[in-house]
Amino acid sequence: MSNSIYNRLVSKESTLAVIGLGYVGLPLALEFARKLKVVGFDINDERVELMKKSVDPSNELDSSEFDGCDIQFTSKIEDLSDVQFFVVAVPTPIDDAKLPNLNPLLAATGTVGKVLKKDDYVVFESTVYPGCTEEDCIPVLEKVSGLTFKKDFKVGYSPERINPGDKKHTLQNVVKVASGCCDTSLEEIAKTYELVVDAGVHRAESIKVAEAAKIIENTQRDVNIALINELSLIFNKLEINTYEVLRAAGTKWNFLNFTPGLVGGHCIGVDPYYLTHKALQAGYHSKVITSGRYVNDSMGFYIGNQTVKKILAKGKQLRNVKVLVMGATFKEDVSDIRNSKVIDIITELKSFHVNYDLMDPHASSDEMQHEYGVSLTSESSDDYDAIIVAVNHSEYLNMSEDDFKKMMRDENGVFVDVKGIFKNKIKEFEYWSL
Repeated sequence: MSNSIYNRLVSKESTLAVIGLGYVGLPLALEFARKLKVVGFDINDERVELMKKSVDPSNELDSSEFDGCDIQFTSKIEDLSDVQFFVVAVPTPIDDAKLPNLNPLLAATGTVGKVLKKDDYVVFESTVYPGCTEEDCIPVLEKVSGLTFKKDFKVGYSPERINPGDKKHTLQNVVKVASGCCDTSLEEIAKTYELVVDAGVHRAESIKVAEAAKIIENTQRDVNIALINELSLIFNKLEINTYEVLRAAGTKWNFLNFTPGLVGGHCIGVDPYYLTHKALQAGYHSKVITSGRYVNDSMGFYIGNQTVKKILAKGKQLRNVKVLVMGATFKEDVSDIRNSKVIDIITELKSFHVNYDLMDPHASSDEMQHEYGVSLTSESSDDYDAIIVAVNHSEYLNMSEDDFKKMMRDENGVFVDVKGIFKNKIKEFEYWSL
């Protein structure tokens, strides 16, 4: 094994490349670059130029994270010509029909295929349905490269487990799942990841097992949140506070601690659709997963609708009403707006012709305008009839009722606290949460 790919990487005779430098790819590339010779490849020239200046375009990593890294950032395919170990970490979104959109993944796979050589390794990290690596990606590698899978090159799958904004569960301290197309490739891939994952590597029995493991992680969480969201709908009709119920039920040792809320982003809000799509191809129509997705996808519209109902109950005319929505990203303390369900709240408010302001200390107004056709307001006013705290950014957590009072038009204001963080703190306005 002296000439194994692992040994060649460690001795820097060979180079590792990470294809796609977003939330997943960049931290992975930098971590590898502390031990190995790395090429970081991304098709976005602007992002590449920022990374060359030790700036993370996703605003997740401090510039010091770039220190001491043996890495070349590039958008030029020729810079991949000497690479022997490729890690593909590009997004796997869904289209408007909620079907898997493999275009970014297959494009990245084609890029690798153009520079693939005999004895190279390719490892995919993008979340996909079971079978995608072998049925969709490997044929592209073979066709573009002219090489033969297993005979000429090896492939593995190691799903990412990076949680944006989470400083506790990082690449280093979360167990990594790895798989390969044969026993040798599995061991080479696992050992390579063990260089950067202190928590260790779980060696999966096959590529399909690793793909399935990843997709059910997010599907399980999605279904659990959907149950709590549905309970919240029921408890609202019964005039019971959901968080009080959860606190009481949570005193039992085996009660699972999930809370209601918006389920967006590019993982939990997307991955179950990959699984249900593959299940349908296999002749099974998913019931529980599909129902959970329906519930979670409807929550933004429900929040907007409930807000309008409560404003109308105050006797106000909707054409004169103004609502402040606080938070636009898909989760707290990140800048990522992809698949943010806050936009569903905005859509519902707009359907009633309600005036609104949308604020977020982390999101880019230009990105919001490009992605959703809505802009961010930089300064709040003092004439809101309702305030919706949609995302629990740390900047909001210490705000007091007096802070919100200064923004309300009058004492008939409605305060909507999506995640219940201001419960028992709001006394003078009508308070509602999921």
